[in-house]
Amino acid sequence: MTGGNRGIGRAIAEAFAAEGDQVAVTYRSGEPPSAFLAVQCDVTDAEQVDRAFAEIEEKHGPVEVLVANAGITRDTLVLRMSDDDWDAVLDTNLTGSFRVAKRAARGMLRLRRGRIIFISSVVGLLGSAGQVNYAASKAGLVGMSRSLARELGSRSITANVVAPGFVETEMTEVLPEEKKAEYLGQIPLGRYATTVEVASTVTWLASPGAAYVTGAVIPVDGGLGMGH
Repeated sequence: MTGGNRGIGRAIAEAFAAEGDQVAVTYRSGEPPSAFLAVQCDVTDAEQVDRAFAEIEEKHGPVEVLVANAGITRDTLVLRMSDDDWDAVLDTNLTGSFRVAKRAARGMLRLRRGRIIFISSVVGLLGSAGQVNYAASKAGLVGMSRSLARELGSRSITANVVAPGFVETEMTEVLPEEKKAEYLGQIPLGRYATTVEVASTVTWLASPGAAYVTGAVIPVDGGLGMGH
């Protein structure tokens, strides 16, 4: 799993570990999580992606489940958004996900089984002012996943998307109270998701019970984006 050292990614890694799976996580910066095989990797660098997979395969064997979670934001209004703001977000969130999916698919095709799960966002379907780059990158994951579902399905490889809404993380903790109230007012369930709720959806998609689910977009957003 990419981006596994904090927030949603860390919760997903912990959920798989709790089920007895061997878990490897990549991280770009910060402290590596000691509970898992942690490999430093910048998903914008194809050589680093290949090296990370080689190390994981050597220590854990072939990757059977890929969770593409690594992502960044560079929010600003479109007229202020620089080409660099656009390129950085698309290269990490969308192209980075392509790089790891392509590398994982190589081993999955040999195994004739596998699960690819992309972590998108309600923003990718609903849109968000000031997040043209982020929304485009997260929407792109849907088209990529559905194309992979069609391309790889004959080898028993599924590809799906989980689209969280607002989640209780360090990022939402620092929001001003009036902004939190505004967001909560738009969510039918009236609260943020927990990282555990997102993680449980991801582990279900990797379970035997989801073997016939592919090309799906599963929202975990409290009803915020329904109809999209």
